[in-house]
Amino acid sequence: MARKKHPNGVISAAYTGRLATNPVPALRLPDEQLDPDAAYRFIHDELMLDGSSRLNLATFVTTWMDPQAEMLMAETFDKNMIDKDEYPATASIEERCVNMVADLFHAPGLDPEDPSSATGVSTIGSSEAVMLAGLALKWRWRARVSDSSRPNLVLGSNVQVVWEKFCRYFDVEPKYLPMEPGRYVITPEQVREAVDENTIGVVAILGTTFTGELEPVSEICDVLDTIAASGGPDVPVHVDAASGGFVVPFLHPHLEWDFRLPRVKSINASGHKYGLVYPGIGFAVWRTKEDLPEDLVFRVNYLGGDMPTFTLNFSRPGNQVVGQYYNFLRLGRPGYTDIMKALRDTAVRVSAHLAAHPDFVVVTDGSAIPVIAFTLTGEHPYTVFDISHELRARGWQVPAYTMPDDATDVAVLRIVVREGFSADLGRLLCIAIDEVIEQLNASAAGEGHSTATHFAH
Repeated sequence: MARKKHPNGVISAAYTGRLATNPVPALRLPDEQLDPDAAYRFIHDELMLDGSSRLNLATFVTTWMDPQAEMLMAETFDKNMIDKDEYPATASIEERCVNMVADLFHAPGLDPEDPSSATGVSTIGSSEAVMLAGLALKWRWRARVSDSSRPNLVLGSNVQVVWEKFCRYFDVEPKYLPMEPGRYVITPEQVREAVDENTIGVVAILGTTFTGELEPVSEICDVLDTIAASGGPDVPVHVDAASGGFVVPFLHPHLEWDFRLPRVKSINASGHKYGLVYPGIGFAVWRTKEDLPEDLVFRVNYLGGDMPTFTLNFSRPGNQVVGQYYNFLRLGRPGYTDIMKALRDTAVRVSAHLAAHPDFVVVTDGSAIPVIAFTLTGEHPYTVFDISHELRARGWQVPAYTMPDDATDVAVLRIVVREGFSADLGRLLCIAIDEVIEQLNASAAGEGHSTATHFAH
């Protein structure tokens, strides 16, 4: 970084000058221009106050990629995805990614030579994908009914808040199925009791944000098949695979949760989670073209070409889909399988250490997807929120929160194991947790600080 020179030619210290003496306005445009290096340094230094993204075990979002992927993404920041005629290679790459995702989820009728045989779209993230899938469910329901009844959507109280947004924004009544202590997924029996003629769909989650558990998609489809066969409503299923869509196909390839089940009509997945891409990219895919109502597809004459589009956003950068394509080519099925197995092994190793700890009960051990949820045993003079606070003081961001409705008395900690979180970091995290618990126990007993037990290899 270049240093500013005094008039006499002497190079000044890096922080001598305006940055050291005159505050930069926070809420108004400055009255003067800043030197590019000074502007960079000013913003860079403030961002140091953020926590380390690599030690953020709260987020599912990818925090590490290959340097080559970073270069490709930096080269395509300026390409607008919507300008498909101007950037035909980027548009073609998006089509290929959608086809790869549809194939991964066993969509029927795909032609390896025809990119239009898959029905889907890349999105900013799973939030946009959820909105699009929900709209398709509502439109298909509306085509089946003749009255003006209000549509409803059956989903668990454990869904991500974007589903609440969808229902509110698009006037759909949410039918939340409650959780209970010890059960944090919906059941087929709950679904059976909830659906009716105005149900546009049932949402099943493949990897809940609360615990990482997989909801019983196949069993839910069986119940809905039985209801339809007996003359009841024919209700489709949408699978919210934001967290598990790029994990389960590689760790549990024989588990039927996707388009192998005919009742599953649409799936969303987050490329920026276990798709291993920086934020934000997601995918919405449909079983067949018939499952995406044509009325929802806009055909726009934009910058010289007829362009079908089905997204809530219009302009967005093409670099995320380029990053996703890099991962798909670079890793392939074997690479994703190796990564997911390594993450699962690290998660299971950490959860085994926690399960052996007398102060913890493990809720999920990271074997379904590499997410661990755990809570305290019995009565303690401190809470999981105290543990989270103390870990944060050591640099580790481990969230604590209460469970969904009807199980809010249960509070847990969650660890999301992502690419870049090595087995050694897992060992160091266990040491930090041991230290925190020993310190809190000693403090509660009035003994002061003591040395934590060492985490065994």
